Amino acid sequence: MQIKTSNQVDSAVYADAIAIRRAVFVQEQHIDEALEIDTVTLATWHYVLYDDQKQAVATARVTPSDQWTGHVQRVATLKAARGQGYARQLLRRIAADGLSRGWRQLILGAQVTAQGFYTQLGYQPQGRPFMEAGLRHQTMILALS
Repeated sequence: MQIKTSNQVDSAVYADAIAIRRAVFVQEQHIDEALEIDTVTLATWHYVLYDDQKQAVATARVTPSDQWTGHVQRVATLKAARGQGYARQLLRRIAADGLSRGWRQLILGAQVTAQGFYTQLGYQPQGRPFMEAGLRHQTMILALS
């Protein structure tokens, strides 16, 4: 297992991230592909986890919201690779990287169906559920320490 990161849209990591997001969000969940096209800045980091066969199986992206907060988005694992703990490993790496950047917290909008997963990782719900891309989401925050 290996996790690679990139903030360059012309990188292989970014291409792998987009491929996973298309498979999960566009093909599987029927989210409009236009919502998956990034408005990327150099501050946006794409994470991709590669399994032992060097296949890209999970992804997430993170952008600073402010000096103290990282905004995690587009967490996805290919259907065939779910249940292996890949997203958990990816999110732990993002939290560790956030600490090294001096962030105090991570924030994300969890699909309500995945809220339990994020709760197991220490994320706490904040506010009321909201709709995004036709799906119910819940804002969740992880305090970094």
